[in-house]
Amino acid sequence: MTTVPSAQFLASKKQKSFFSLPAPPGYVAGVGRGATGFTTRSDIGPARDDTDITDDRHAHPMKKKKEDEEGGVSGGGAPERDEEEDLNEANYDEFTGYGGSLFSKDPYDKDDAEADAIYNAVDNRLDEKRREYREERSKKVLEKYRQERPKIQQQFSDLKRGLADVGDDEWKAIPEVGDARNRSKRLPRYEKFTPVPDNVLARAAGATELAPALDAREQKYGGMETPMGGLATPDLDLRKVGEARNTLMGMRLSQVSDSVSGQTVVDPKGYLTDLQSMIPTVGGDIQDIKKARLLLKSVRETNPGHPPAWIASARLEEVTGKVQAARNIIQKGCEACPKSEDIWLEATRLQPPELAKSVIAQASIELPSSVRIWGKAADLEVDPKKKRNVYRRALERIPNSVRLWKEAVEMEDPDDARILLSRAVECCPASTELWLALARLETYQNAKIVINKATQSIPTDRQIFIAGAKLEETQGKLEEAQAAELMAQGREEEALKLMASSQDHLKRVSKIIALSLTALTRKGVEINRELWLKDAVEVEKSGATITCQAIVHQIIEQGIEVEDRKHAWIEDADTFIASGAYECARAVYAHALQVFPNKKSLWNKSAMLEKNHGSREAFESTLEQAVANCPRVETLWLMLAKSKWMAGDIAGSRSVLSKAFQANPNSEEIWLAAVKLESENSEDQRARLLLQKARTSAPTARVMMKSAKLEWALNDLPRALEIVKDGLASYPQDAKLWMMRGQLLELMDKRQEAREAYGEATRKCPDSAPLWLLSSRLEEKAKNPTRARAILEGARMKNPKKAEIWLEAVRLELRSGNKNSAEVLMSKALQEIPDSGILWAEAIFMVERAARKTKSVDALKKCEHDPHVLLAVSKLFWTERKIAKAREWFMRAVRLDPDLGDIWAYLYKFEQQYGAEEEQRDVLKKCAEAEPRHGEEWTKVSKNIRNYRKKTAEILPMVADAVKVPE
Repeated sequence: MTTVPSAQFLASKKQKSFFSLPAPPGYVAGVGRGATGFTTRSDIGPARDDTDITDDRHAHPMKKKKEDEEGGVSGGGAPERDEEEDLNEANYDEFTGYGGSLFSKDPYDKDDAEADAIYNAVDNRLDEKRREYREERSKKVLEKYRQERPKIQQQFSDLKRGLADVGDDEWKAIPEVGDARNRSKRLPRYEKFTPVPDNVLARAAGATELAPALDAREQKYGGMETPMGGLATPDLDLRKVGEARNTLMGMRLSQVSDSVSGQTVVDPKGYLTDLQSMIPTVGGDIQDIKKARLLLKSVRETNPGHPPAWIASARLEEVTGKVQAARNIIQKGCEACPKSEDIWLEATRLQPPELAKSVIAQASIELPSSVRIWGKAADLEVDPKKKRNVYRRALERIPNSVRLWKEAVEMEDPDDARILLSRAVECCPASTELWLALARLETYQNAKIVINKATQSIPTDRQIFIAGAKLEETQGKLEEAQAAELMAQGREEEALKLMASSQDHLKRVSKIIALSLTALTRKGVEINRELWLKDAVEVEKSGATITCQAIVHQIIEQGIEVEDRKHAWIEDADTFIASGAYECARAVYAHALQVFPNKKSLWNKSAMLEKNHGSREAFESTLEQAVANCPRVETLWLMLAKSKWMAGDIAGSRSVLSKAFQANPNSEEIWLAAVKLESENSEDQRARLLLQKARTSAPTARVMMKSAKLEWALNDLPRALEIVKDGLASYPQDAKLWMMRGQLLELMDKRQEAREAYGEATRKCPDSAPLWLLSSRLEEKAKNPTRARAILEGARMKNPKKAEIWLEAVRLELRSGNKNSAEVLMSKALQEIPDSGILWAEAIFMVERAARKTKSVDALKKCEHDPHVLLAVSKLFWTERKIAKAREWFMRAVRLDPDLGDIWAYLYKFEQQYGAEEEQRDVLKKCAEAEPRHGEEWTKVSKNIRNYRKKTAEILPMVADAVKVPE
């Protein structure tokens, strides 16, 4: 017989054990024994808004099933009743409502899954479209963050590179890191604090009672009570201490939270609204504004007649956004201080345009003699006619105001302005500007009268005298132009009269300047040389060149010691050239050459001024005067001959050189210039005869070299070799003759003789790096790299500081395929010559591509102003396709050393690849003007005997084709 379990037994089976039940709300373990509890942020939870989903850790109470009151299982197990819905407020959720989801009874079928898949696909598609923009934006944000907060390894990268310069002594001098801390005061890195058990605390409290058994014995035998018994605290309640701590913790937490759910007191929506309502122009705290307002109020009340207090108060209110309050304050200020210009102007500024006119009108009544108020009144008017009326009314009240007269004149037409200025100079006779303005509007005769009256009214102003000189120059140039027109029309008599009159006017210019200096000195005016020279620059910029030159001629010797004149005048000319006043500089040199006609430096500077900023005719005229005064200066003759040659005047150039021969019969420079003139004009026989005469009259090493080079160019190698031998017999220490001998022997296939020639040359000229390089390359061509290395090794021993020899040794190893040996040699070379630009330029492209930028930074630190390094950096930017930076660095290198032809060649090739035709023509033109002569790649083409007669503009494209594009 089956026994049916009772309801009490089933209930006991469903009931959980005590230790598995959740703790009741607010329970603190051990609080009954005096333990203290604490609450952390993880117990409270994050801050939440009213609309957030509830925290799962604080779940709603579970719904209780109501069983049948008449017996749950009795009667054969009757079915349970349907669950009743729990409408308790605690069971309500804003999203799911009462008792769970609205769709809990609705099954999730295939249609729902398909819809979710479609929506997910749409979301993914939209996310892919925005991904590129999002990634780019995040990359920019990250780059900006890295720039503002670089990594530690980036901050110390320069210091790491600097460790390479630390020597052994410095490394040894670094002290050992010691432990200087007090060991007794050290704390362990991690400390653990364990709460003390309650029984320990109770035992400690009992220990302070001084043995209760002893007290009992003393009472029994009539002894005294324990003397320190009052200090014992047997009634200490540790539970109250814990509660106090909980209260303190709750007070602290209440400052940031208002409930256990963790919702913050700050309302985010209202906070944003408050931020939008704030005035961003308020710089300080609201308390500071209140203090300032109180202080300004105190100042206004104690001293109501102080205008700055009213103005400051109004501006404070304006800054805080209370414009109407500011207007009220400034209005009261106008009543308290009616005679203050500043307060009326401030009131006008604060008022809207329609009310500002009434305020300024009241101000003009209170202050009828204020120029600023009348000017403000005119500014408020938009109609020119009303503005004009305001100025005229103001001039009736203030007729001696220069500012009002000037502004009124600017509003008028030229005819009316002339009338106004006539009245203005009567009212303001001490104003130079008004006199000069009137003179500019008058005719020549009336202008002379005006200037004469101005000199009587203001006899101490130099500007009036300068204006008179400019007036004469203007009239003279005008008559000169009219004379030219009459001459073109065939009216010669009238033209000659006008020409004579114009010359009279131009002669008066210097007289007026001289008289002005005399008159000013008589009046006691100090003649300030600097001010007069500045006036000369301004006069030249206005177009009066004769007046500026007259000023320079008259003032140039003022305040200069006799022995310092030349140096001071050269400085003045350089200053004028730097400011673009070339006529003033010409005047300085003209006066200096009158005083020092035999100074070649002055003639040279004057000629260069005309070459750079003048015409060819003026340049040649200056040089002709120079050679007439300094016939023994070869440079001036050569400059004149070259100028005529470049202009196509070959006969004139020959004539100049013949005169130079007469003045300097044995000059090597003039002989060679004549030879170059004939040879480059294909007059080879004339050039040979000139060189033959030169070898007889002036047999220098250079003359011998040029003679051999001419024969070499004419393909007469035996004759050239014979001339070289004759030259070496007289000049055995000349390295260029030895180089020519070796090269000629190589061309004649006499390799052994060339080897012997180079060997003898290196013994005679051990300091010549090109000789060692030619000797090494000869062995390398003969497939004997070991011998070439030995030659370069000997060269380095005798010339340890010659960077060209080190560079050739490195390149020899690279050409032989020994990259490791080349790197070792380069390291030794940079240690031996750390400031060599050509070595650093080669080292940049020897390393891997990723390390080139770092190498270039090191090179710039060592050789910041070396053109080879700048060229290497330019090529580095070229390889990285940074076109703008590459062009910038190319131009920087060109400006640093325009004589280095390799820079021009690479720049031209760069412009051929990335630039326009105009930029290529510009590079070609500037290179032709610079005439470069040096550079490894440049000399390979320019020194080639086949290009003997080619000019710079022809050589540049050839070198550009020969150089390699960096990779």
